Amino acid sequence: MSPVFGRESSYVFKIFSNEEERMHIHVLGDGHEAKFWLEPRIELAKNSGFPKHELNYIQKIVEKHAERFKEQFKQHIGKRIDD
Repeated sequence: MSPVFGRESSYVFKIFSNEEERMHIHVLGDGHEAKFWLEPRIELAKNSGFPKHELNYIQKIVEKHAERFKEQFKQHIGKRIDD
């Protein structure tokens, strides 16, 4: 099960269970996927198909919702941010 943490514009933000413990968020849209680290700072971890200008826009969305995504990640994975 991979819960949806949010939707904005045409993007879906989620994590995949049983993946690595470092906080991150996956972004899906229009057949593409990107992964952003949420800690220690917001940065692109992986991109599969999004053009650069779109990644910049997506990163702004991730930054806007970062605290909520971190809380949702902790609740889903059962870890504290400072573990």
